[in-house]
Amino acid sequence: MRKLCLLAALVCPWACAQVLQVETHSLMRLPNTASTLTLERLDVADYATLLVPSNVTQLSIGQLHLGREARIAIVPSQQPLAMSVTQAELADGSQITSRGAPGTYTKAARPGRDLNLRFNALNAPVLSVDARGGTGAPGYVGLDGANGQAPGCTWGSAGRGADGSNGSDGQPGAAGALVRLELPRDYPAEQIKVVVDGGAGGAAGPGGKPGVGGKPKGCFVYTADGGKSGHPGAAGQPGPAGAAGTVTVQRF
Repeated sequence: MRKLCLLAALVCPWACAQVLQVETHSLMRLPNTASTLTLERLDVADYATLLVPSNVTQLSIGQLHLGREARIAIVPSQQPLAMSVTQAELADGSQITSRGAPGTYTKAARPGRDLNLRFNALNAPVLSVDARGGTGAPGYVGLDGANGQAPGCTWGSAGRGADGSNGSDGQPGAAGALVRLELPRDYPAEQIKVVVDGGAGGAAGPGGKPGVGGKPKGCFVYTADGGKSGHPGAAGQPGPAGAAGTVTVQRF
């Protein structure tokens, strides 16, 4: 049996490594080789973070300890994550987070990942879960207006600067997650803190800068006046916030 376990460990170090410890001020990522993972004990030290990949959909933990300001950070995914813990001890400031990713100019914001969390026994000053949606992408910046042409001594009129174009509107924020908690009946409701707000809308794109009018020019006979500058483009509108998620608490 020991030889079989050793062989499995050589192929996949996680096969026999069911006790996992994340050191202080460090980041560790669970393997993405399987969608279901089981740990006998998970210890995330103070200010450390354990990252759960997007393909993991079931995580079972026998004993869980989160130190001060420790995090279990869950990567966004369309598939929900079910996490069950037999016994948990969570220090002050610790948190489970499944926030959605913010939007970019090429990708829309992603919603918070849906969670189903079960704690058979829980000792924590606060059970904190952050499952907000991602912030919307900002609007595009308007194009700057072209500068006016300088006057010539034969025609004597400088060109006017072109107007800047308008900025575009920010993109919508993503929705908050659906979070289901299964907790012991004696865990105080006032110590449950779950945030499922929709992501803020993207910032408005600023308008383009006005083009500068052609500069005045002194000629032999007269002075040619400079041209007027253009008008700045108008800023877009901020994007709308995403829809809020829901929180369900079941006691047993």
